Amino acid sequence: MILGIVNHFLNFLWSEFRYIAKQLREKWFVIFTPYVWLSLFFLCPFLIIFKISFSELQVSMPPFRNIIEWTPDLLLKIRLHFESYWIVFTDNFYIHAVFSSLKIALFSTVGCLIIGYMIAYSISRVKISWRMPLLLMIALPFWTSFLIRVYAWMAMLSSKGLVNSILLKLHIINNPLQLLDNDAAVCLGIIYCYLPFMVFPIYASLIKINDDFIEAAHDLGCTPWRAFWSVTVPLSKQGIIAGIILVFLPSIGEFVIPEILGGPETVTIGRVLWWEFFNNRNWPLASAVAVLMILLFVVPIMILRNRQLDATEKAA
Repeated sequence: MILGIVNHFLNFLWSEFRYIAKQLREKWFVIFTPYVWLSLFFLCPFLIIFKISFSELQVSMPPFRNIIEWTPDLLLKIRLHFESYWIVFTDNFYIHAVFSSLKIALFSTVGCLIIGYMIAYSISRVKISWRMPLLLMIALPFWTSFLIRVYAWMAMLSSKGLVNSILLKLHIINNPLQLLDNDAAVCLGIIYCYLPFMVFPIYASLIKINDDFIEAAHDLGCTPWRAFWSVTVPLSKQGIIAGIILVFLPSIGEFVIPEILGGPETVTIGRVLWWEFFNNRNWPLASAVAVLMILLFVVPIMILRNRQLDATEKAA
């Protein structure tokens, strides 16, 4: 009898051990998978670009000299060249490209935030049966090519495009307006292409807000406008932050939209990288620009985002 009880107890322990081990394996797999993905498709390419940024430019294929070499004595020799970083920090052209990209990204993000919040708020307030079709209409442009959508704006904003044609027929203007080849056209294209990335996170935050909070604010004497700014906006802060990150980061390095809708004076980091990589074939300089772009923009934003998440968890 005692042996039977011991046997049942050991079987119980073994089954519990297997269950815990299975849970740990599943959790570690969930945690391990994104880190492997980021290591393969972000960290490894970044390390390659980081190594090229310290290389010396030369006329060859590839157009840079390897920084790691073996001497005839089988000694490892590392040669680091900082000329590319010096050029980036001292040449006004690259400094102008950074500030120009930052300005375009800021205006585009603010435009996406204003329009996207209105759209997300409107969808969150309609009947539940209408929400999915409206969200589908927001996501519908993703079913077409990104390049085609940008070229469509080029056709609409050209001197003989739809906008100028309507204004001329209505006798609002006498000569076609220069709507292309400027920063405003680039901002318009970015707002149009990245608007869904702002709408969806904000919508996800808005639908989680309990309507009782709004009613309580009205009972305490708040006007609808004041209740919106005092209750709705603060409770949707996480969606706003997520949308800003999703729009601002890719807008800084955008290449296609500035290349098509921007003019020669629209100098952005994305265009500079293209020119240096493919036109000038200066891979070390282009790699230095890419590394500095990540360090100057992506890393601080991700640090702020992590601090925001930590503060939210502590508050909860």
